[in-house]
Amino acid sequence: MRILGISAFYHDSAAALVEDGYIIAAAQEERFTRKKQDARYPENAIRYCLEEGALCLDELDYIVFYEKPFLKFERLLETYLAFAPRGFASFRMALPLWLKEKLFQKDLLGKLLFAEHHRSHAASAFYPSPFDEALILTIDGVGEWATTSAGIGRNHGIEMLKEIQFPHSLGLLYAAFTYYTGFKVNSGEYKVMGLAPYGEPRYANVILEHLIDLKPDGSFRLNQEYFDYCVGLRMTNGRFDRLFGGPPRAPNELLEQRHMDLAASVQAVIEEAIVRMVRSLVAETGLRRLCLAGGVALNCVANGKILRDGAIDDLWVQPAAGDAGGALGAALSAYHEFLDQPRRVGNVLDGMQGAFLGPAFSNAEIADRFRNAGAVFKIVEDEAVIEHTVDALIEEKAVGWFQGRMEFGPRALGARSILGDPRSPHMQRQLNLKVKFRESFRPFAPSVLREDVAEWFEIDSDSPYMLVVADVLEDRRHPVSDEDKKLFGIDRLNTIRSEIPAVTHVDMSARIQTVHKETNPRYHALLSAFKERTGCPALVNTSFNVRSEPIVCTPEDAFRCFMGTDIELLVAGNCVARKEDQDPSLRVDYRGMFEPD
Repeated sequence: MRILGISAFYHDSAAALVEDGYIIAAAQEERFTRKKQDARYPENAIRYCLEEGALCLDELDYIVFYEKPFLKFERLLETYLAFAPRGFASFRMALPLWLKEKLFQKDLLGKLLFAEHHRSHAASAFYPSPFDEALILTIDGVGEWATTSAGIGRNHGIEMLKEIQFPHSLGLLYAAFTYYTGFKVNSGEYKVMGLAPYGEPRYANVILEHLIDLKPDGSFRLNQEYFDYCVGLRMTNGRFDRLFGGPPRAPNELLEQRHMDLAASVQAVIEEAIVRMVRSLVAETGLRRLCLAGGVALNCVANGKILRDGAIDDLWVQPAAGDAGGALGAALSAYHEFLDQPRRVGNVLDGMQGAFLGPAFSNAEIADRFRNAGAVFKIVEDEAVIEHTVDALIEEKAVGWFQGRMEFGPRALGARSILGDPRSPHMQRQLNLKVKFRESFRPFAPSVLREDVAEWFEIDSDSPYMLVVADVLEDRRHPVSDEDKKLFGIDRLNTIRSEIPAVTHVDMSARIQTVHKETNPRYHALLSAFKERTGCPALVNTSFNVRSEPIVCTPEDAFRCFMGTDIELLVAGNCVARKEDQDPSLRVDYRGMFEPD
């Protein structure tokens, strides 16, 4: 039974292939088109999934779209009628082009199914999880109508319990502050999360008094008098501006302490709302395992808060928690619910295979593509791959690491990664400014051997998808000097906070990725070799891309990023390229190519 799931036409389109309940392939369209968060029909992602499954389109049993577009049109229509009746004449409804042009011509309409948006998220969270029974919480901007939904997963069924509907949305509340602090909605929310530790939640009570009516059980309503997202072209309005002391920050304006405090405040409110929801659901159901999905589930600081709160025993977060993961959830929902088929977990950790579900390239393919790109490289044995990489890392060089199947979801997990030495006090600034070309305040995450994580961080559970934040252990921290104690805001950036300063944020936290031999043996071997040489079982791991570009997919993408940044060593499969050996005429100049974000 072969089922193709599709998400598209809002942001971050993707495709996923499920065969007899086993995830064969999944990928985002952006990786192939090189357009970040590409929302178009995922033609390239679909082609990849079919190739990975050795299928043609006619051999699919079902094609499932991740939401019901006519329900979304209904919501848009009712919103316009409720908030802006005079603007109704400008509203247009049209059948999505993919339905008319891509499926009708193949005579596949009889195979077409539609899942509900939040049910797709819920399915993506529960069915690949290692749990037989669990709570499911989905939180995002908006689906058709739902913005927050809760349910229970048991065996191969999901029972939805309750939901909160548009326009009341935690995702849109966070997006409003993303917009107001000068970042791009639907992509800059993680910057707000990273900025929050530099501030104090001075505005949290203002948010709770004026913007959101938050109940003890976590349910809420937003005061629409302060927002413009229902019918306007902005997230917020003049009343919002007056409440918080000025207009939104322009993307090119300097960040001020006020913006950091605003970020800290909305982060605190979101955390409090989610923790209240989880406590209430646990009390109502007695279940102490939780699965999360939806864009807000990518807020790893909130996820860490849920774990530390103690209401639940286990947490599993879908690594592609945003709309891309909806493609996978739609396919799994069709298999388990529509077709009433039992679950299959094909991995010791979960059903996601470490999220390594994208394209892979053999050593021969990488070598051919490198030669065609003009790269100078050598092919080495497996042991030498690890040795060359560890040598470069110890020398504080930035390493491009391109290995195996590409990750599905927004995080690089050791297949398409840029790596660095976490012990270096200069690595965070070097990677941000000279490799990633992004704001200096942005934190980096550590990849750490699962067997050693409790020796360095205040966590002793699996976090394979970099979706939980935990603090660095007290005995790994450095004492804070009297001078450093006087610093606040962004001035705290360059203080040496721990034995691994490159991955220790200003609040002593880190976004943890545990590395498991079962899902990524080569990356595990690299970390083990680095530990043997240095005593440190962790590496800086950031996505292999520059600002405003998607994570690299092909060897050509990797070489181009290598030649446009200060990455000094590129290790792709068993092919090793050093920057000093390359033809300077192949240098890529990224300056002037970045969109404001």
